[in-house]
Amino acid sequence: MATPEAFSLNNHSRFQRAIFNFKDEHDITVGDYLLTRLEQLGVTHMFGVPGDYNLGFLDLVEDHPAIEWVGNCNELNASYAADGYARIKNTVGVVLTTFGVGELSAINGIAGAFSEMVPVLNLVGVPSTVQQISKPLLHHTLGDGRFDAYNLAAQQFTYSQAFLRNKEHAPDEIDRVLTDCITKARPVYLALPTDLVSAKISSRRLRIPLNRNPPAEDPRLQSSVLDLVVKHFQEAEGDAVVLVDACAIRYDVKDELNKFIKKTGFPVFSTPMGKTAIDENLERYGGVYFGSISRPEIKEKVESAKLVLSVGPLKTDLNTANFSYNIPVERTIELHFDHTKIQYAVFPGVGMKNFIPKLTERLKSFHAAASMLSVPKFFNFVPHEKTEIITHDFFWPRVGEFFRPKDIIVTETSSPNFAIPDIPLPEGSILVSQLLWGSIGWSVGSLLGASLAARKKGLGRCILFIGDGSIQLSVQELSTMLRVGVTPIIFLLNNSGYTVERYIRGMTRKYNDIFSWKWTSLLTVLGDSQGKELSKSYTVQTKDELASLLDDPAFARADKVQLVEVIMDKLDAPKSLRLMTGAIAELNAY
Repeated sequence: MATPEAFSLNNHSRFQRAIFNFKDEHDITVGDYLLTRLEQLGVTHMFGVPGDYNLGFLDLVEDHPAIEWVGNCNELNASYAADGYARIKNTVGVVLTTFGVGELSAINGIAGAFSEMVPVLNLVGVPSTVQQISKPLLHHTLGDGRFDAYNLAAQQFTYSQAFLRNKEHAPDEIDRVLTDCITKARPVYLALPTDLVSAKISSRRLRIPLNRNPPAEDPRLQSSVLDLVVKHFQEAEGDAVVLVDACAIRYDVKDELNKFIKKTGFPVFSTPMGKTAIDENLERYGGVYFGSISRPEIKEKVESAKLVLSVGPLKTDLNTANFSYNIPVERTIELHFDHTKIQYAVFPGVGMKNFIPKLTERLKSFHAAASMLSVPKFFNFVPHEKTEIITHDFFWPRVGEFFRPKDIIVTETSSPNFAIPDIPLPEGSILVSQLLWGSIGWSVGSLLGASLAARKKGLGRCILFIGDGSIQLSVQELSTMLRVGVTPIIFLLNNSGYTVERYIRGMTRKYNDIFSWKWTSLLTVLGDSQGKELSKSYTVQTKDELASLLDDPAFARADKVQLVEVIMDKLDAPKSLRLMTGAIAELNAY
């Protein structure tokens, strides 16, 4: 993860005393120790839902000078928001719930963060240490004395766990799980008993920052692997391409990677999950490699190269067009977070964060030759169609003209995830999607977290693309967006149900239909009432109506929450979705 904004204690008098006044050995509470650690990591917002086992800690959060409490409509949405926040803020996303009922509600979002490698702290307020031992018949328990049941469940979906038992070990345990969270890019679990929140401990450890760096590597091993990789480039006579995938984003090598491409000149492509890891305006960027359904010129260029340097690969079914890569292992070098793979040989302990800068220096002499290799032009093309109906083939490239540098584009686990890879995105823009876990409704909560992080970092507009079926699962969080003052643009694709599922099975079945809502009234119902003018809603049914809205400077300013209902044909879908779902249906034949 990237280094957060510099930690400052200016004007934070209570926290200045907590760290620098060592006259009293026990000068900070466990709750404030945790909050100070989070502040040091650059955390500015905390998501969640109040419950009686976390209220004492919430008092500390609400009084904290640097961390803002963002109450959510439910715990699942809160976990989605923490996920989106972590992706944009490049730090830990925090979701706070209560014991049992709250944490179980959030667990789908935590599992998604684990699957997608997003650092989220799953923080749970739990009954006191005395009650943990005596096991009374408390509310929110299973009624059988198993107070550890939820902790055991969390072990399946988090990298590490800490259940605080006493104040003496609390700092060690807090530091351990937070370090795991930021270095492994995975969610962690922390249970905070009510009677430890205000327990006094020493703040001395807070003077030592948590270590964000990858583990130390054996320089001799790294040098040997470097020599071997360079040898393969030499044998390929410079006929190599770079393929960038999801883990390049998750493990924060975007800067190193962009420098590598600029200094070496090799053609570079991304996968759907690696999109925006590389600046798509770079002359050497050729587009998205999507296995068998790639654009023909991209497919030919990647698959014919003598050598493919794959950076942060994550070869999931939906990221590889159902495992349809046609790149022999013999022509592949893979750079991972904690190891390097050259053909069939694996070298543990040689991670890409430290390796890429050294490889850049060794391969920059290839620049002249690499620059001569042709790169397909990755451009946006808006088709001219006779019908005025808004089709997917028209909608996505037309919206592509609306994007600006530094925009945050969030795509839902439905048609948008399959359409966006083919659309060039501006410099500095960030694509946020959940292609591996694929929980429908995730993008609404994620949009909230991403919007708050983007506002804090001074980034551009936040734009969501979601279907009418997906938004019904998590729509409540639009209310939170109105309350906290973020101003995203939401394109709601109204095509009367579950398009992905229709193309997998049941094209005309009722189980893929939904009961339509009055979409343009949503924001009024959810809080923008009595003349507040916090939002504006639109319906577009034709290409001209869509174009007129996209060209409207007031709409493009994004100074309020805006929802655009886009009327589409029930059976229309992006081409890549049609191709993918056919293969999925074959693999899951009934």
